[in-house]
Amino acid sequence: MRRWHAEWAWVGGAVLPHVLLEAEGDRFSEVRAGAPAPSDAVRLPGLTLPGFANVHSHAFHRALRGRAQAGRGTFWTWRQRMYAVADRLEPDTYRALATAVFAEMALAGVTAVGEFHYLHHRRDGSPYDDPNAMGRALIDAAADAGVRITLLDACYLRGGFDAPLDGPQIRFGDGTAAAWRDRVAALLDDVPAHATIGAAVHSVRAVPPDEIAAVAAHARAHALPLHVHLSEQAAENTACLAAHGVTPAALLDGADALGPRTVAVHATHLTDADIALLGGTATGACVCPTTERDLADGLGRTGDLAAAGSPLTLGSDQHAVIDLLEEARALELHERLRTRRRGHFTAAELLTALTATGHAALGRPDAGSLTPGATADLVTVALDSVRTAGADPAEAAVYAATAADVTHVVNAGRPVVDDGRHLLVPDVPGALASAIEAVTRPRTEGEERR
Repeated sequence: MRRWHAEWAWVGGAVLPHVLLEAEGDRFSEVRAGAPAPSDAVRLPGLTLPGFANVHSHAFHRALRGRAQAGRGTFWTWRQRMYAVADRLEPDTYRALATAVFAEMALAGVTAVGEFHYLHHRRDGSPYDDPNAMGRALIDAAADAGVRITLLDACYLRGGFDAPLDGPQIRFGDGTAAAWRDRVAALLDDVPAHATIGAAVHSVRAVPPDEIAAVAAHARAHALPLHVHLSEQAAENTACLAAHGVTPAALLDGADALGPRTVAVHATHLTDADIALLGGTATGACVCPTTERDLADGLGRTGDLAAAGSPLTLGSDQHAVIDLLEEARALELHERLRTRRRGHFTAAELLTALTATGHAALGRPDAGSLTPGATADLVTVALDSVRTAGADPAEAAVYAATAADVTHVVNAGRPVVDDGRHLLVPDVPGALASAIEAVTRPRTEGEERR
């Protein structure tokens, strides 16, 4: 048994004082407020929350931070820089980079990540000896960093509505949804305890409608979460209307790809009818505010989505920053910018998006709360930093604190971060620098020939 004693803890939607948390194995066995601190309990000064769920991540995009933010351009010019990094990755370098990125997430309070994975094959498009070598590298990296992972294995079949895969995209494709399904089946046969396998459609521009329907049917048959990039760019909507006469959301609906297990990522440029479709089918929406503003995507109608019935979650996507507290704060602040009105989401609603709703979107509805029987994840945020001192605990978490204020993280009963130190990856900055250098330095002559 492990015990922790929280100065303050968010339990049942309220901040309570002096909370004793006990875990047997990977589950909470007791959560009791107003309790004295046993001598064998780890003291947690500050506010203790359930572990954070980072619902949308592309780990290798972290290599672009501080390298692709400056200058003019659009999402599409940024994408070319991203493809250059994708072209450099192999299973060993991907594992090293993802380990460092997931460790950075753990330091920010993340206990589970949804890794949207489409980098499947060799540079020439041929499979590795293990066709899932890249996916397994990500699963292993999560274990190395002490983070649970939902590997959202993405079907990616074409470069646009009327374009074949080209250049670095070639390694993304399996050819058909049936070939994608057969490859993913091998992953489903051997899933370690810290991992969950999910399905993904990269986007409506990357997968034809009949193939979307096949991926969605496979996800339903195996009760897998299904994630899809949706209407991140207005150009995608225009092209989809030209190719199919409907919006991307309507195309997904026609392919029977919407529903409670589906998460639409970004969902930025939606019509009223699109919002009604997502809300009416209880399709989730994962917004990634720091990415959407970095890439100049625009401001989505998150308040309207929530009101329509679409559960909201949060992701750090391309990792311009890894700070899920900032993502939660920006969910409210971006809606203020869009509407020029304050007060759209309560602190409790923002924390729920970051925790319980996020874990459910990753296929782990048993995580995300400090309750007996739930997965024993916790995150403690300092209330005595220059950012949080003097603030109300719940308000501090979403309107004042940053990832730098995370002091302790426990994942499924296992301590991962103690007093701001990662216990499994001792030098996270060094690991990041080394892994990023390996995939951004100029290629040697031998590497060019391979």
